[in-house]
Amino acid sequence: MTLNATVNENVCTIAAVGEIDTLTAPQLEQAIADNAAGCDKVVLDMSGVTYISSAGLRVVIAVHRDMEKKGGLSVKGLNENVRGVFKMTGFDRVLHIED
Repeated sequence: MTLNATVNENVCTIAAVGEIDTLTAPQLEQAIADNAAGCDKVVLDMSGVTYISSAGLRVVIAVHRDMEKKGGLSVKGLNENVRGVFKMTGFDRVLHIED
């Protein structure tokens, strides 16, 4: 998995490419921690993510909980498979998902 982080006017965008699984979820968690501390909002661009495991879902929900007190978390660019995982787990009803 590769990650690219940008910060623009208190909005931190993390773009992930590849699979988010048990091995790579800690990388995502660290990238968010390193870049989002001073941000009001986090945008997780998952347009390049081909797979997400429960470890990746755990990171996403933890960020959601942390950012609820600020500007929130937005998830965007879900492909059909990843969107299906979000629907099956009910994350689509909890998270703000953009197309």
